[in-house]
Amino acid sequence: MTFSTGYRPKSVAVGDFNKDTRLDIVVENSNDNNVSVLLGYGNGSFQNQMTFSTGLWPQSVAVGDFNNDTRLDIVVVNSDDSSVSVLLGFIIIGFINRIALTAGHGSRPRSVALADFNCDSRM
Repeated sequence: MTFSTGYRPKSVAVGDFNKDTRLDIVVENSNDNNVSVLLGYGNGSFQNQMTFSTGLWPQSVAVGDFNNDTRLDIVVVNSDDSSVSVLLGFIIIGFINRIALTAGHGSRPRSVALADFNCDSRM
């Protein structure tokens, strides 16, 4: 099976974005400066993509609950503007406007990893 995403996808992550107990997919699309979210039907097929803006030239995507609201959020590192985009999720599939964080001038991040670094049970 083939599912459409944006142009030049490089990184993918999975999670249940709409809390229906079925896995969904998020793909970063480098040349489109966005991510595609494909909601799963639970049978190996997916709905058509929904896109959400990121920074410039996204490189890597990860999923976690960053604001401790039990909803999955998306984080993307963007190489060309040395930024990190955080897309906070909400239950009716969608993501609140992107929060842009600076990764450091000229750092051009390429990948992202998630962990509870200070052992407070939060990302």
